[in-house]
Amino acid sequence: MWSATVALVCCASAGAATVTVNVTDPTGKPLPQAVVMIEPVTGKLPAPPMASVQVAQVKRQFVPRVSVVTVGTSVAFPNQDTVRHHVYSFSPTKNFELKLYSGVPAQPVLFDKTGIAVLGCNIHDQMAAWIVVVDTPYHAVSDAEGIARVQGVAAGNYQLKVWHPGLQGASDGVSQPLTATAANIDKAVRLPIDMNPLVPQP
Repeated sequence: MWSATVALVCCASAGAATVTVNVTDPTGKPLPQAVVMIEPVTGKLPAPPMASVQVAQVKRQFVPRVSVVTVGTSVAFPNQDTVRHHVYSFSPTKNFELKLYSGVPAQPVLFDKTGIAVLGCNIHDQMAAWIVVVDTPYHAVSDAEGIARVQGVAAGNYQLKVWHPGLQGASDGVSQPLTATAANIDKAVRLPIDMNPLVPQP
């Protein structure tokens, strides 16, 4: 088992904060495609549906492999390959099938419940992707350098959640308290990752 360290820096800007999360593994290497969510301790914040979200099929892989969307967002699944795909999810968050197709399906898929939807292709078993559905406007996915930036976080008390497809025993992510103020904040959290499914195994 290995773990990841998340270093967090919160900087004030025009009355709101930009939260920068640096996700690394224990050796100091960046950990891309980790989902960062910042949720208020009490109440809910407006989190309108997102526009123009898609998970494409390119070279028999989903692109992107990890996405985060707000509740009520519709996601398109364009097939950019020359072969047909059969995209599905049997997850409680969203159960759907797009049977063998080429091009772009007529209708996008509506994600109307919080949680994590695991995607697959019924034809190509190596294809897998994850869509995290949240009810907060404060979210991001770490880039190739393991950096995720969440902008415009208002002052208040929150739970910082970090999730990765390799996280075991905590399917909703690992969380810790976060107080956003005008002052800078440094925090660290370790993610117990058993295996990284985003990296080809030897």
